[in-house]
Amino acid sequence: MSAPGPPASAAELTALARARELALRGRGRVSPNPLVGAVILRDGETVAEGWHEGPGLPHAEAMALAAAGDAARGATVVCTLEPCSHHGRTPPCSDALIAAGVRRVVIGVLDPLERGRAQGREVLAAAGLEVAVAPEEEGRLCAEMNSPFVTWAMTGLPEVTLKMATSLDGKIATASGESRWISGPASRELVHRWRADSDAVAVGIGTALADDPSLTARDIEGPVRQPARVVFDATARLPLDSVLVSGAHGEHPVIVLASETAPADRVAALTAAGVDVVPLAGGPAERIAGGLRVLADLGVQSVFVEGGAGLAAALVAAGAVDRIAWFLAPMLIGGAGAPSALGGEGAATLALAPRLRDLTAVRVGEDVLVSGRLRPLPGTV
Repeated sequence: MSAPGPPASAAELTALARARELALRGRGRVSPNPLVGAVILRDGETVAEGWHEGPGLPHAEAMALAAAGDAARGATVVCTLEPCSHHGRTPPCSDALIAAGVRRVVIGVLDPLERGRAQGREVLAAAGLEVAVAPEEEGRLCAEMNSPFVTWAMTGLPEVTLKMATSLDGKIATASGESRWISGPASRELVHRWRADSDAVAVGIGTALADDPSLTARDIEGPVRQPARVVFDATARLPLDSVLVSGAHGEHPVIVLASETAPADRVAALTAAGVDVVPLAGGPAERIAGGLRVLADLGVQSVFVEGGAGLAAALVAAGAVDRIAWFLAPMLIGGAGAPSALGGEGAATLALAPRLRDLTAVRVGEDVLVSGRLRPLPGTV
C-alpha cells in the first residue's frame, strides 16, 4: 500500500461536508451505484462541484472536473467515496483525475468494491498524486450515507430497515383492527420519502390483506424511481384483485416470496397476473434468509419493511434487521386484544432482547421518531 498524503485540512473537511450534501441530490435514483459528491478546491476555495445523478451518467468527480475545466490542474479534489478504478457504464474516475492534472485527492471513505480491483487510491498514488483518507468520524458519516451500498458490497445482502408506527403503549391497531392513522401526516410524508429512497418496500401477507396497500412513493418532489414491491407470503394468498396485483404489469414490479410448498394453483394465478413468485425452502428463518439473497441477486441493496407484526417479529428473530425506524404517536390505545408491534414468541429474557445502538430520537410533527441499528454497519465497530 502506498504511503498516505498529508492529513485532510480544515478547509478540506468543510468541503467534504459539502460533498455529502451534494451526494444526496441523487438519493433514490443512483442505485445500484452509491451516492457520491465531489468538490474541487484551489487555495482553499471551491472552484467546482459535482454529484452522481444515476447509472450511466457521469460520476461526481467527472462532473466536477468538467465544471472546473483548466482550473482542475494542480487543484485538490475532495470526494465522499474512493474514486473507481474500473470501466463500468462510465470510464474510471481515477484515470480522469490523473488526466486532469489534479495534485491531491481527499477521500471520505474507501469503496468496498475497490478491494477486488486496482484500488482507486493506489492508482492515484502510483501516478504521483497526493492521496488522503478522511478521519474515522468523517469516514463513518460518508459510509452511513451509503449504508445500503456498503452492506450489499460487503455482505452480499441488502440492508433491511424495519419501520413501525405505534401508540405509546406499543399498539399498531385497536382491538377491532383500526390502524389508519396512528402516525401523523408529517411521519407519513417522511415514509414516502424513504420509499422513494429504497430499492424495495416489503410487507407481510397479513398487512397486504388488511390494508391492501400500493407501497408506492407518492407526493415526492423531483424525479422518483419507484421501488420494487415485495410481499412475504408463504402460501401465495395475495388476492388477484388487490392493488398490488392489479399494478403488477405496470412499471412497479411485485415480488411474492413464498414457500416452495405454496399451492401450485395460487402460484400459477399470481404468475399469470404478472407477479414474480419466488419459491423458497425451509421454515420462516430460512425463507427470510433465502428471500433476501434473491433480492440481492436482483440488485436490491435496500429493503424498507413496513410490517406487520408477524413479519417484523420473524425478521428480528432471524437477525435480519439492520436498522429500526420507529414512530411513536402521542396516543394510548390499550386493550389486551389490540395487536402489538412485534408478534411471535419474543425474547425469553431481557438479556436476549435485541438493543438498538447509535440511537437517535427526533420530533416529526406530533410524533417522535426513534431510530437506531440492530446490526453495525459492516466495516465499522
